[in-house]
Amino acid sequence: MITVNCQSSIKITEGKTIYFDPLKVEEKYDADLILITHPHWDHFSKEDILKIKKDITKIIGPNDIRESLVEMGFKEENIITTTPYQELIVDNILIKTVPAYNKEKDYHPKENKWLGYLLTMDNKTYYIMGDTDCLEENEQIQCDVLCIPIGGTYTMNASEAAEFTNMIHPQKVIPIHYGLVVGNTEDLAKFKNEVNDTIAIEELIK
Repeated sequence: MITVNCQSSIKITEGKTIYFDPLKVEEKYDADLILITHPHWDHFSKEDILKIKKDITKIIGPNDIRESLVEMGFKEENIITTTPYQELIVDNILIKTVPAYNKEKDYHPKENKWLGYLLTMDNKTYYIMGDTDCLEENEQIQCDVLCIPIGGTYTMNASEAAEFTNMIHPQKVIPIHYGLVVGNTEDLAKFKNEVNDTIAIEELIK
């Protein structure tokens, strides 16, 4: 089961309890695995991470969050920092990292090596894009479920997101990264109107 709390705060429960960029979450201490795309406040909320962290929680993210994770009480053996184009197996879950950056804006520089994630479990692949534009190096990705930002400004806009969705053609797409900082229901409507009707759209942000 996949749910979206807000922004890019995603939770997957398929045997394990997995969070991406937790934000505005309830205090549950239930995370088996946390994946962070980059250190901006709406993706790397220390307060929210500590609401779900257990003693054995593993956390994956870019290299520039390692020091903060140690300060937050994560054990070294439970911290995995990485870069794009890596392949990991964590708790029998296949995780591949892909680039996430802006091509012509300075919000998410390519040289920071921030992350999108491909996570495969139970023969289903989820692609959580992170804050990114449409990138040529990601156009050949195959996934069953795509979580794609549509809000514009800091990421691709609704039309660009629809074009990318149609290009890689997942079974299901979940629009994210709108309604909190930038992006609104008009962006959602535009995205839905431009996505091929052969792709299921699931709205999870309320």
